[in-house]
Amino acid sequence: MGKRLRKKPAGKSTRAPTTVADLVQHGAQRLRAGKLVFAHGTTDPVAEAAFLVGEVLRRPPDRFDPTSRARVSAGQRAAVLELVDARLRTRKPAAYLVHRSYIQGVPFYVDERVIVPRSYLGEILGGDLLTGEPNLLGREPGGIERVLDLCTGSGCLAILAALRFPNARVDAVDLSADALEVAARNVREHALAERVRLLQGDLFAPVGEARYDLILANPPYVDASGMAGLPAECRHEPPLALDGGADGLDVVGRIIDETSRHLREGGGLLCEVGRGREAVERAHPKQSFLWLDTEESSGEVFWLDAAELRRVRPTAPVA
Repeated sequence: MGKRLRKKPAGKSTRAPTTVADLVQHGAQRLRAGKLVFAHGTTDPVAEAAFLVGEVLRRPPDRFDPTSRARVSAGQRAAVLELVDARLRTRKPAAYLVHRSYIQGVPFYVDERVIVPRSYLGEILGGDLLTGEPNLLGREPGGIERVLDLCTGSGCLAILAALRFPNARVDAVDLSADALEVAARNVREHALAERVRLLQGDLFAPVGEARYDLILANPPYVDASGMAGLPAECRHEPPLALDGGADGLDVVGRIIDETSRHLREGGGLLCEVGRGREAVERAHPKQSFLWLDTEESSGEVFWLDAAELRRVRPTAPVA
């Protein structure tokens, strides 16, 4: 009598993924089962699996088709599965595992010395609000001469600003020497060392009395409650870049108070505060904020132009 064959459980397959699409699907299934948090450039298991596969295949997001039936090699498959294992085991953001993140399709090197770039300001820099007709700055991109990026971290926003405003010199400031080492690498990789200057210090301290056409800020704005409830993924990021104090406004408030004396006529401040809109408005009741929406956010970024800031905080005449 022959041996009885055991039936394989329905829906279970031991076949190794052989195509790009198979590998993305397999990775997504494992990531989904791991109950991870997706908050660092991807929003779901499929997008994160596609990101990891694309990085192994050296295909940036705008050149990667996650539904492709192209075959993958055994080495590529092993590399992706190793990354998935590491993601599940360590709960590190995927960007840290591959040392790569993208904003508006532009690649940046990242590691644990900086938060993973995901600012809504990147979308605004790439859109029409600052460079369209009309726009918040009231001039063409070529007319922007000086930009300041506060709390620059990886340098991503400073670099995007330099790419968007071809005649601008950009100052990028951060308190963390470690973060500025990462920013320096990104500035070199984008060949912008002659136009992007990195400065270490506390907000405006390193720039003296300099004035700018545009000031960008993505400061720490997570309040005490938010810091206490951070998911494991976010706990791999430097607390200095996240912790905004009890109400999340320790740094945001200083930026609002100090910006007016660093803006040129017609200039403005573009600042991200996450879900802190109500707290910001309570703390600054006399200031009229223009709240901006992006594809993935509503009222998490504000704009204050020089005239509005000086209405509440008069300062010396513009140089």
